[in-house]
Amino acid sequence: MHGGQANAVIAANFADAPVPARAGVGLKPEHYADILAARADVGWFEVHAENYMGDGGPAHHYLSALRELYPLSLHGVGLSIGSDGPLDQRHLERLKSLIERYRPGLFSEHLAWSTHDGTYLNDLLPVPYNEETLARVARHIDEVQQILGRRMLLENPSTYLQFDESTLTEIDFLAAVVARTGCGLLLDVNNVQVSATNHGLDAAAYIEAFPIEHVGEIHLAGYDKVTDEAAQPFLIDTHDRPVLADVWELYRLAIRRAGPRPTLIEWDANVPAWRELLAEAEKAEHIIAQRRTNRALA
Repeated sequence: MHGGQANAVIAANFADAPVPARAGVGLKPEHYADILAARADVGWFEVHAENYMGDGGPAHHYLSALRELYPLSLHGVGLSIGSDGPLDQRHLERLKSLIERYRPGLFSEHLAWSTHDGTYLNDLLPVPYNEETLARVARHIDEVQQILGRRMLLENPSTYLQFDESTLTEIDFLAAVVARTGCGLLLDVNNVQVSATNHGLDAAAYIEAFPIEHVGEIHLAGYDKVTDEAAQPFLIDTHDRPVLADVWELYRLAIRRAGPRPTLIEWDANVPAWRELLAEAEKAEHIIAQRRTNRALA
């Protein structure tokens, strides 16, 4: 059976499973066996699309088994939505095939660029917020949504510099993208804390102003704190440790505004034991449950 037939057989077993407004975690090979053995009480898993673009092998074996048990959210890192060149059509076709195979409830990508003249860069690079970039990003999102046949979520970035060419705030830029394309948003709370600290902005004010009604998913992660040449705090989005206290506080604010939303614990480097990762998800689950209770009592 060739890859296309295998994809069709797998897809026939799955309807799109909505991602519940619960805590989820990023799926890591280190945890495949633990998850399947324990049938853990976790709401869903997020999968990095580029890790599963081959036709077969152990990765698909385990993902197929987990998809029988849990909803999936698919998160891309390679579309280069902000690039000034055309989108990679081969990458889009592989992405479409993966979505048809596993029928994730959500699909998201970054507001960033990572390609130039056919070369893929090992980073997610920022874009200036102006009308030229807005038109380009909106055009690319329209293309992605048309080819995939579904809405995508666009993630706010973590940034380390600001462009003189920017004429819009990040929030105004994101709101304009939503208005032009009908896409949704992925609110990365850790990215908010990182960017706000690096640029001397108010992270809570950002959350208060965010177009929260368009948020389909929330991300939480850990960051590293260093100092810059002026001895000021500078944060780096590392995804290599537990969620820090200030990010949890911002998350509580976001959940108070948005209500329960699917919430991911991102931990992509120095991956911990399964029990430690699950404990982080349980913290988010507790905050979501509190929000449900408070809303019920209001």
